[in-house]
Amino acid sequence: MTWLEYIFWTVWALGVLIILAYAFVLPFGAPYLPTMKDQREDALDLLGLQPGQTLVDLGSGDGGILVLAAERGLKAVGYEINPFLWLISRLRTLRYGRRVKIKFRSFWGADLSQADGVFVFLITHKMEKLDKLLSTQKSKKSLPVVSHAFKIPGKKHLKKSGALFLYQY
Repeated sequence: MTWLEYIFWTVWALGVLIILAYAFVLPFGAPYLPTMKDQREDALDLLGLQPGQTLVDLGSGDGGILVLAAERGLKAVGYEINPFLWLISRLRTLRYGRRVKIKFRSFWGADLSQADGVFVFLITHKMEKLDKLLSTQKSKKSLPVVSHAFKIPGKKHLKKSGALFLYQY
């Protein structure tokens, strides 16, 4: 095999792996779409969390909201099942040490009892399942949840900012 053929097949195999990793998440949640910085800021503003409180990002993607949360003095926990995005998130958040944790697993079984606020960017047909997850969480406090772009069916949002919806559980 020539050097060029080796490079071709390596790039081809890597491309297939990336496509499979992105397609793998579709049955569990939503495809990766980055949240713009101003939307991340608005989401954290809507949640109203104070330094030291904990934000949980369900499907943390590239870790953008986790970085912003850490910069605001929050503890942040992200859930991500795409291995490439998980790795990018880990690398982006290393400088924040223990303030940021990124779990390489699905959030559907997550224990949100320690969360002070939740951010999620799902798709329409998963929002009812999300409502069930949030409704069954055992917590002594109310839990603010911001959903990006998609409403939770049957639940009235408290506030809206652009494409962000604030709910209370």
